[in-house]
Amino acid sequence: MKQWFKSGAPWIWLNGGAVALCMIMVVGLIGLIAVRGFSHFWPAEVLRTTVIDKQEQSQTVIGELVRSETIPAAVARDAGYSVPEGAELVTRHLIKQGNRDITGNDFMWYVATGMGEWDYPQDIMVLERRQWGNFYGFAQQIKAHGEVIAERDDAQFWQELEQRVARSVSLHEEIKAIENGAIGDVNHALEGLRLARKKLTINNADVATINRAEAEFAERRAELQTHYEVAKAERDALYQRLERDTLVMQVADGQTVLVPLHNIVRVSRPNALSVWGKLAEYSSRFWGFLVDDPREANTEGGIFPAIFGTVTLVLVMSIMVTPFGVLAAIYLHEYARQGPVLRLIRISVYNLAGVPSIVYGVFGLGFFVYFLGGSIDELFYPESMPTPTFGTPGLFWASLTLALLTLPVVIVSTEEGLSRIPKTIRQGSLALGATKSETLWKVVVPLATPAMMTGLILAVARAAGEVAPLMLVGVVKLAPSLPIDSHYPYLHLDQKIMHLGFYIYDVGFQSPNVEAARPLVYATAMTLVMLIIILNLAAIKIRNNLREKYRSASD
Repeated sequence: MKQWFKSGAPWIWLNGGAVALCMIMVVGLIGLIAVRGFSHFWPAEVLRTTVIDKQEQSQTVIGELVRSETIPAAVARDAGYSVPEGAELVTRHLIKQGNRDITGNDFMWYVATGMGEWDYPQDIMVLERRQWGNFYGFAQQIKAHGEVIAERDDAQFWQELEQRVARSVSLHEEIKAIENGAIGDVNHALEGLRLARKKLTINNADVATINRAEAEFAERRAELQTHYEVAKAERDALYQRLERDTLVMQVADGQTVLVPLHNIVRVSRPNALSVWGKLAEYSSRFWGFLVDDPREANTEGGIFPAIFGTVTLVLVMSIMVTPFGVLAAIYLHEYARQGPVLRLIRISVYNLAGVPSIVYGVFGLGFFVYFLGGSIDELFYPESMPTPTFGTPGLFWASLTLALLTLPVVIVSTEEGLSRIPKTIRQGSLALGATKSETLWKVVVPLATPAMMTGLILAVARAAGEVAPLMLVGVVKLAPSLPIDSHYPYLHLDQKIMHLGFYIYDVGFQSPNVEAARPLVYATAMTLVMLIIILNLAAIKIRNNLREKYRSASD
């Protein structure tokens, strides 16, 4: 046994076991997030049952079973439910019953005591709405301008409903295209005219110049107003077409409700779907989650603005941090004189890597946003004041703050790569007549490129998951538009953005509907993990290609 310990084999097995345990924990955590998040989009069957409410009255409930749990009977009695005497434990079920505009609650707990048999009618319909969440009930009629178009017993009822919902969704997309396109262009041009006019006043232009400009502005404004009236008329016509159709639904208690089709995003009959049908519905819901905009305080809809904001933020950050980090590392390793000052700088760089991220956020808010941004507004955008342009949190300042946060990682990785280049390569280059600068930029730096990419990979992994500093320097709960459009300079670095990390925080801790937000937290977290993996794999691929390229060149 002593010989075995002296051989070091126990420590090898211990390290291997620790690594295996860590891998199991990581894979298990990712699996848990994936199952709880992505299972949300599977079309669950909708049940119908009768329950005894707190007023000892029987009522019919329709909805999806979310989860069940066993609780002490005393807790159920304190909540007002009728529990048989002598019972110590009772089972209660959380049912997503939707119809929030009617019942007031999306989710309700019901105890199993007094609950009737569960059945799953094939004709129960689930409506995903733009407002008020899901609607559960039985379709009765389709109306257009108040006239009945189809009855539930008609053979083509379901096809007719799908076609009209698809038409409604298409009209919404056309309206959005007009508002973001023609009307957005007009508003952008009008704002440009307002700023140009104000700029003339600030610059104390002479009266003749102002009069000429006013005449040009009036002519241009009249032209824009004409374009706006045309676009507005086209949009209003689409709204009139959009509001013609209505679906008559019957809810669990027999009440009849009119649901406008323009408020419906998707319709489904999960109880009547086959496995392949459910797979198709799952794919449609999951794709919508990735490409749609959020709704209902971020508890419905998709996360595309957050995905776009995260990717844009990481790319802009990478463009900023890479040259500064590489140049700083090259100077410290190749040019700076060795001594106590250089050692102090290196210690400072190492310590910066351990500074809490919120400190960077406070620094970014004070220095980048208020000082630099305020100065830029005073020098270049005085006509926009008092509304700030760069003197407010935005994409550029968020990217710069993250670049500062990840700068030590890039510096250390690049220095490590430079130190691994053998001195014989430098000496051989110098012996062949190359200058020190040529040796550095044409021989040493290309060989150290894989190390630079390693630093960038680590920087991307950390930046994509940061939340605390971004809350102060440019990330918001809901951004009205993407920071990219057809107007110069096309990528608007002054705009605020959404971010997956902040989206998770907001939905998980600030949502007014906790149960509806719970699966979205898991799904968004898994999406963020997958996005980081994709970005890292792309950087690793580039690093491996560079490594093979310069390895073959050195051979």
